[in-house]
Amino acid sequence: MPDTVVVIPARWGSSRFPGKVLATLGSRPLLLHVCELARRATSVREIVVATDDGRVAEAAAGAGFRAEMTRPDHASGTDRVAEVAARLDAEVVIGLQADEPFLAPADVDALAGALAAPEGPALATLAVPLLDPRDFANPNVVKVVATPGGRALYFSRSPIPYPRPAEGALPFPPAGPAPGVTWRHVGVYAWRREALLRFASMGPSALERTEGLEQLRALEAGWTIAVLRALGEPFGVDTPEDLSRAEQRLARRSGDSSR
Repeated sequence: MPDTVVVIPARWGSSRFPGKVLATLGSRPLLLHVCELARRATSVREIVVATDDGRVAEAAAGAGFRAEMTRPDHASGTDRVAEVAARLDAEVVIGLQADEPFLAPADVDALAGALAAPEGPALATLAVPLLDPRDFANPNVVKVVATPGGRALYFSRSPIPYPRPAEGALPFPPAGPAPGVTWRHVGVYAWRREALLRFASMGPSALERTEGLEQLRALEAGWTIAVLRALGEPFGVDTPEDLSRAEQRLARRSGDSSR
């Protein structure tokens, strides 16, 4: 495995849920659930919380995790990860979102392993089959199309791939996702450190500005993005309502493990 560091971008000022990274899930802050799952990954040498807020840094340090203060004006979590990566000595940097508590440690290991070969991709990310037709049409749910070998072809907020209607059928609404064909992107990335620093220096691309998806910057630059199927149960906590659903999921998991 390459020398791997996980950087968890954890800003305070979420527009839809300020302070969510320290919101309590079960008996611990959301952030610490993510730190713990990263610590259980066998490929990770170190975990760093990258934040713009002293309260977040204090919570991370109090639980035994390294915290690094970053600029408050970063446009994205990737930019925050890149600022910290510039100060690190590592082959691979994994940007693990602070609001994804249900990923598996094996997902972290798989991402690191995808970049093990020197001639491999510049970065790797995760996806899961998209099963809900409502998500297929939802622009807040990012879709990804990849080759059978797992190389990303395109990411979009639009329904892709478009299911061409059967002869005689009305073209809209689309038929909906086909399991195993339509994939939902999970915004976690493993980067070769040099690629991450170069990416952060490039500035937004035309497609990136159009779709509002930073990964399109890498595709437009001709980079290979490996797409791996997530082994955990990705569930991003973006709102207080999401946190309530996460509590229910955590309770179910705790109940299953006690049987």
